[in-house]
Amino acid sequence: MTATAVIEATLADSGLDWQRTGDGAYAVTLPGTHKLKTTCNLVVGQHALRVEAFVMRQPDENREELWAWLLRRNARLYGVSFAIDQVGDVYLMGRLPLSAVSADEIDRLLGAVLTYADESFDPMLEIGFGTAIRREWEWRVKRGESLANLRAFAHFADPARDSGAGRVDAPTESSD
Repeated sequence: MTATAVIEATLADSGLDWQRTGDGAYAVTLPGTHKLKTTCNLVVGQHALRVEAFVMRQPDENREELWAWLLRRNARLYGVSFAIDQVGDVYLMGRLPLSAVSADEIDRLLGAVLTYADESFDPMLEIGFGTAIRREWEWRVKRGESLANLRAFAHFADPARDSGAGRVDAPTESSD
């Protein structure tokens, strides 16, 4: 069975939203909890399957801190790693030899992309957009607006929870 046939059969059985975007190219929508949706592109090349997923646009602040956090995180990832493009947008990228393409491996890679994008999303936003998140929190509190979609950031955006000692350090990572 060819790599494209394996991918199409696996995606058809997955229950995920997906579409063919070209010859040997597929876009798969992965539903998350923190990052509500991650689109993962699978592209069959001559020798390898390329896996690409946009995670976050370039950060507004603390770029070097975010890049260092991503590099430390890469040491523990399976099949993909964090990368940035020429403008600083963050992606998950990987390659798999065509000879290793199987239903189990496609499932494992899609699971890895979903897990890494979803569990890293809030800490990445805190590092790269902390000032904007705090400003948005304060604006919503003043106007009596809902904080529902900012609750993940209450631990550092809510002045009542912050000691007031300045910038909250980047979140610590737990071991896998």
